[in-house]
Amino acid sequence: MSAPVARAVGVTRRFGPTVALDRLDLDVEAGSLVGLLGPNGAGKSTLISLLVGLRKPDAGTVELFGGSPRDAANRLRLGMTPQETGLPDTLRIGEVLDFVSRHFPDPLPPGELLERFGLTGLERRQTGGLSGGQKRRLAVALAFAGRPRLVVLDEPTTGLDVEGRRALWDGVRAFHADGGTVLLTSHYLDEIESLAERVVVVAKGRVVADGDVDQVRGLVSVSTVSLRSDVAPPMEGTVRSERAGDRWDLWTTDADALVRRLVHDGVPFHDLQVRTASLEEAFLSLTDETEESAR
Repeated sequence: MSAPVARAVGVTRRFGPTVALDRLDLDVEAGSLVGLLGPNGAGKSTLISLLVGLRKPDAGTVELFGGSPRDAANRLRLGMTPQETGLPDTLRIGEVLDFVSRHFPDPLPPGELLERFGLTGLERRQTGGLSGGQKRRLAVALAFAGRPRLVVLDEPTTGLDVEGRRALWDGVRAFHADGGTVLLTSHYLDEIESLAERVVVVAKGRVVADGDVDQVRGLVSVSTVSLRSDVAPPMEGTVRSERAGDRWDLWTTDADALVRRLVHDGVPFHDLQVRTASLEEAFLSLTDETEESAR
């Protein structure tokens, strides 16, 4: 097998007394599309900052294309959009693209880049006159300007409307279909489900799950029992519950036992639905378990 395009081995990073990453291991294989999930403070952005050379680990090893991410030569094959970006208000989109493209030996044609991210026809628009969604799409498009082998996107669709998110998804898929490698973080779980081939869940600075969407769900033996009832159903055996009017959503490790209990106790209910855990529910359960074990 070829070497991973990015790798973290036994990486620890502290900020004062806070341990952001705790002996974390991660390989990003060439041609993969990896979704990185975790609650705020889990260590996702810290991990990305190490992989792209913005910070150094306190312990462990970080590699980018087999070398140090602090080496500018290795970063030539890297594209990145951080969570926070700034664009000069007075420059036109075409001027920004030209400036960034000149840093690379074989950049993508500007027209192709603009089309890929739904910005065609805006070349002469000043960035200060763009909507928030258009600015974000431009910031993401710039990550692809130099024909990178690896693109790292940290919360790429924050602030985008549905149309903008779909345009960005299409651009990421096109890059990946051509053999590109993508590592992205997102708080939108449907985004990870739609895009990622592999899901890595980070909590308390460690990887707590790693696999495809179905495998991550399978790590959490939780089902959702949803029903309508005017009285409270039994809560024994549930791990979470939510109520909206007469609709009850109960998360349980044994859906069959819970339904039998409902019938045995004579609880009046209708519109019963039972389903396996979604990625979001798996994510919440995994991170909750990590929080509990850390106490």
